[in-house]
Amino acid sequence: MANFDILIIGAGPGGYVAAEEAAKLGNSVAVIEKNAVGGCCLNVGCIPSKTYLQYSHWLSSVELANKSGLTVTVEDIDFPSIVQRKNRVVSTLQSGILTTFKNKGIQVIEGEAKYVNKNTFEVNGKEYYGKNILLATGGYPFVPDIPGLNRVNYLTTDTFFDMDELPEKIVTIGGGVIAVELAFALKKFGVEVTIIEVAPDILLTIDHDARNTIKNKLKNIGIDIVTNASIQEVKDQKVMLSDSKEVEFDRLLVATGRRQNLEIPKAMGLQLDRKQQFVVVDEYYETSEKDVYAIGDLIGGYTLAHAASAEGVKAVRAMSGKKEKPVNPNSIPRPLFTEPEVSEFGMSEEEARSAGYDVMVEQMPFSFNGRAIASTETEGFVKIITETRYREILGGVIVGSHAADLLHQILAVYESEGTVDELANTVFAHPTISELIQDTAKNIID
Repeated sequence: MANFDILIIGAGPGGYVAAEEAAKLGNSVAVIEKNAVGGCCLNVGCIPSKTYLQYSHWLSSVELANKSGLTVTVEDIDFPSIVQRKNRVVSTLQSGILTTFKNKGIQVIEGEAKYVNKNTFEVNGKEYYGKNILLATGGYPFVPDIPGLNRVNYLTTDTFFDMDELPEKIVTIGGGVIAVELAFALKKFGVEVTIIEVAPDILLTIDHDARNTIKNKLKNIGIDIVTNASIQEVKDQKVMLSDSKEVEFDRLLVATGRRQNLEIPKAMGLQLDRKQQFVVVDEYYETSEKDVYAIGDLIGGYTLAHAASAEGVKAVRAMSGKKEKPVNPNSIPRPLFTEPEVSEFGMSEEEARSAGYDVMVEQMPFSFNGRAIASTETEGFVKIITETRYREILGGVIVGSHAADLLHQILAVYESEGTVDELANTVFAHPTISELIQDTAKNIID
């Protein structure tokens, strides 16, 4: 039997970042992975989707250039070449992780982990023991029970990037973050896109003003959105709705969220929450079983790669006798890589009021900013949520070009316990889009 100080199950962004931190702290570390190193995010999520979205950004730039004094022609969209480049990007990043593992002495064990007994797992007939165990097994696509769905060939978010030919028409069942990002990319590739959502609206997890901006953009570029949908049946190349409407497709994507991989936690007898959906952990990510920890999708919260990574670091530091406060959910940035981008953190206006704050909200549009006007990137806004007593930052939302990067300027001040006064009194370079953050803060303190 091979023995390690820390044995990690799952090599996604939670597991592999935790492994690197654990090795840095002097532990002997092994990581068990049954699929590809990098997990969902690297192989079938964040990285592949952003690769495709980069092409959609380039195509948008061409459209804009043709309206602004340049004549640019796109002769062809070579989708197989785009797929090949996506594969090279994924391979490059996988190689980087494996090289880091090798340099840090982290052992990679390929295969499916099966629980044997106390902190011991079997992989391909060999047993491995960890003084401490970190469960980072992630999740899998949830497929709802829709009549007829099991009789058609459909894609999930795990199989979407296996597609090597562009369809003429694609229907997405689900209107969440992943579905909307992919809709933007596919539409720019010339695909006819329809989003079907059974909820009252799409993107219900994001700021309401941001949602309206993205919905309007989706409609303006010709993406059909059906909300409050009642799906009666899925047939070959069409979705039948209860109002007798038929939505035709060449390819069907089911993007209705993900579920947690609970096989190992259940086999270990770990305590689950009341709804039996998530593993219960304490503030140091330790489960009901001593020396067994869990992070990421398994424990709920924001199921984002960077959240899992941050939790993984905290967990292995706790194992190594360096206990720290848990990751603050309000400190997790929540991006949406559409056109324009959306990113937010902290409390919403409603949440802040419910928490008892005397809330102040200031919002300024990108169209007030010189750099945005010069760059023809005037869609969007900066919103800062604060309170009247100390002008403490409670949350922030940015919609616009490079929003996912810009948001960290507000987030960094929040993390350092600064107020909107610090934002307002910082010297920002001119002309930059960042100045809009300062202008928004100034409007609060004036």
